[in-house]
Amino acid sequence: MMQESPFIIEGACYRDDRGELRYNNAFDASPVKRLYLIQNSESNPVRGWQGHRVEQRWFIAVVGAFAINAIKVDNWDNPSNSLLSDTFSINQESLDILYVPPGYITKIHSLEKGSVLLAMSDYLLGEIKDEYRFPPDYFTVNSSK
Repeated sequence: MMQESPFIIEGACYRDDRGELRYNNAFDASPVKRLYLIQNSESNPVRGWQGHRVEQRWFIAVVGAFAINAIKVDNWDNPSNSLLSDTFSINQESLDILYVPPGYITKIHSLEKGSVLLAMSDYLLGEIKDEYRFPPDYFTVNSSK
């Protein structure tokens, strides 16, 4: 997959009298080695900034809705705090997947109470040392869109 910038892999939902089927036939899951669920607390519905130089990630809203900011880091030791951000919205209505390539950090906002986000990675936990965290207010979110 290895794209240079984050993007949405569009899913869909089919409904009939039996119920609904959410699917994403465009997603190639072969690079995925690990997955985990994120559910922000009601008192703190924002998680971030966190990212990876090497690891790529995919996000799916399993329950509820999320806004996710993604910033390409210019210097991992001392990044500029005014880098441009892309903002993506995903929700449970379709199986849209946000792809975030290596070199990006994200800030994840729960938009609804009880929202649950499935996160997937192409590295196992502890396989590489590639986690970077910055305080939630470190970056000024300046949209590039």
